[in-house]
Amino acid sequence: MRLYDAHNHLQDPRLNATRDEAFGKAMGAGVLRMVVNGTRESDWDAVQNLALQHPEIVPAIGLHPWHVRERSVDWKERLVQALGARPRAIGEIGLDRWIREFNLREQEEVFVFQLRLGAEHNAPVTIHCLKAWGALMDILQREPRPSCGFLLHSYGGSADLIRPLAKLGAYFSCSGYFAHERKARQREVFRQVPFDRLLVETDAPDMVPPESLIAEPFSDEAGKAANHPANIRRIYEFVAELRGITVEKLAEQMEENFKRLFGQKVV
Repeated sequence: MRLYDAHNHLQDPRLNATRDEAFGKAMGAGVLRMVVNGTRESDWDAVQNLALQHPEIVPAIGLHPWHVRERSVDWKERLVQALGARPRAIGEIGLDRWIREFNLREQEEVFVFQLRLGAEHNAPVTIHCLKAWGALMDILQREPRPSCGFLLHSYGGSADLIRPLAKLGAYFSCSGYFAHERKARQREVFRQVPFDRLLVETDAPDMVPPESLIAEPFSDEAGKAANHPANIRRIYEFVAELRGITVEKLAEQMEENFKRLFGQKVV
């Protein structure tokens, strides 16, 4: 099967000692392409360098809401320069009211700039949203959006929002983390995502799935259990069962969806 990881953080410093092994295991598991997401100015170069080494990687860079306060005074210029004339993707960006002492207005300002950048270049945008769905909907409805669409990674919103978000261009990715027993409600939500708007992700090295979805134990640089892209095959199996279809049928649709959003492979 041809597999696609719609969202991970292979550049994460926690994988410094195991990155080559993680990438090799992913290729061995059948991964054809993966989207590697930067989250702060300090890791944008690392993402871009990985993409230069491995054409299977779609580089996405952006300023995550958790790192908004760390931004430099010239972060906008640095982002535009780092993306280049033809950006492949923008992300991970978004809104988050879950973190302590959040400043939503500040987050919105940063998010809107990046969303407009995606619309200007028709580059897919990967969005993180926690407890800020009303604010996100308001922005998406009033601001320009990339015509290719945008990804709500590890979608945690309600079923009621799926249809209006899809009309705005949303795709929804499911990670193996939702296989944990306590995530039963969100599993029901993913059953209602339109099949042509569904994607699968690992979010490696985070969002460690249950043991049943771990292809083999994997640790980060500190020896702590970590998620890795090779788990994507078992996550496909989990999502296929969730949707009541064969994993082969799921893989066919995920390939089509991934290419529609992130484009054909560029070598």
